[in-house]
Amino acid sequence: MSAVSLFSLISAYFALLLIVAWRTSRNANNDSFFIGNKSSNWLLVAFGMVGTTMSGVTFISVPGAVGRDGFGYLQVIIGYVLGYIAVIAILLPLYYRLKLTSIYTYLEQRLGPRSYQSGAAFFILSRTMSASARLYLVVNILQITILDSMGVPFWLTTVVILGMILLYTYEGGVKTIVWTDMLQTAGMVLGLLICAGWLLHALDLGPLDSLARMHEQGLTRVVTTSIDSPANFWKQVGAGFFIVLAMTGMDQETMQKNISVKTLRDSQKNMALMTIVLTAVLVLFMYLGGLLYLYAPSAGITASGDKIFPAVVMGQMPAALQLIFFIGLISALFPSADGAMTALTSSFSIDILGVQRRTDMTEAAKVRLRHRVHLAFCGIFLLLVLVFKWVDNASMVGLVLKLTGYTYGPLLGLFAFGILTRRALRDRWVPAVALAGPLLCYVIDLNQDVLFGSYRIGLELLILNGLLVFTGLMLISKKHA
Repeated sequence: MSAVSLFSLISAYFALLLIVAWRTSRNANNDSFFIGNKSSNWLLVAFGMVGTTMSGVTFISVPGAVGRDGFGYLQVIIGYVLGYIAVIAILLPLYYRLKLTSIYTYLEQRLGPRSYQSGAAFFILSRTMSASARLYLVVNILQITILDSMGVPFWLTTVVILGMILLYTYEGGVKTIVWTDMLQTAGMVLGLLICAGWLLHALDLGPLDSLARMHEQGLTRVVTTSIDSPANFWKQVGAGFFIVLAMTGMDQETMQKNISVKTLRDSQKNMALMTIVLTAVLVLFMYLGGLLYLYAPSAGITASGDKIFPAVVMGQMPAALQLIFFIGLISALFPSADGAMTALTSSFSIDILGVQRRTDMTEAAKVRLRHRVHLAFCGIFLLLVLVFKWVDNASMVGLVLKLTGYTYGPLLGLFAFGILTRRALRDRWVPAVALAGPLLCYVIDLNQDVLFGSYRIGLELLILNGLLVFTGLMLISKKHA
């Protein structure tokens, strides 16, 4: 792939995003930025949220994991579907009934100001760390596969990509990214389908024949029955359920787009359609992974895991398909980063700075404040990505992503306490309880050998985290007066 081709591709892609941003951000205000003036089309939101949900890491990692786990990720997907049903039936009606802009305002109304601040703070911490870590992983793939050979330094790549994201989200916020996410999801799915089609042609197999070949090689196995394994069926389903409940239903980034839809009914339709499309795309990613592992030996490729997809594309596919791969990869990168930056700006402005409650500020002053917050988060993303590159340790990045998963435990515990009980809290103790849950989980995770022998806690650590926080909240609670 030539440098001119790559530059032309990125330039054209970015120009399209800027055109969309210009069209959607005209006459935009804070209400447009935070919740899209509650006029977003539910079909656009549903399709765009698929790209936001998966991220560039999913684009590389789900196919790569098939060699190790087969189609075992399907167990988690089943849990995802059940989790989305719970969000549709329980959380969306709650958010619409209370007419929320930030979902963490619920915690203030139900539990108190410290609970509200704790929930918002954990979201901001978690989303900042996870989004910047995921951004680093994808930028690093672009850097290693293409840009290093062109002499482009990593810091410049990162600055340019973040500058792109800043430009098209700066004014319109949610009103803009509803449209840009839709385009980016389309690009990602297009790249996925074309790469899968090329592999089928290269293998001279039809879809059913390829599945039979995958089955022969043990790539289609799904269910793990060993209770000691982190991949046990019930553990994976339960973890998938609570991951969606906490990381989607209690996450401002995802819910910000949902509540930008005018009515509850349309928002529920949006979430239901998104669940169907997301499930189909994730299954297709696993199928692509199976094709990659069928094809790699015949081409003499020994790469596995996250490296197999880029290795096959860059080593075997023609230049046109390499461009399509990068369209898909960039399309997967942008929604996870632009949505995070917008949601973090919204949450910090509303929940921490209280911009919507400020009666001493004009609307223009509030917009300027939001602009400064947006720029600050862009700077924080840049700093964190450069730190990840400086450390240059994949295990450290994996640890960061794992630890950010812990920070959703307090959100799960806080929302569960508010919804499932009618008790009041001694609100000043909530931050201590919210911090204790993740810390205890981290200690438990480090000492699994001593505590559980051969039993291994996997993704269900999130459930334990939420349960610990919920228990702590019960201990500091009291009956309503």
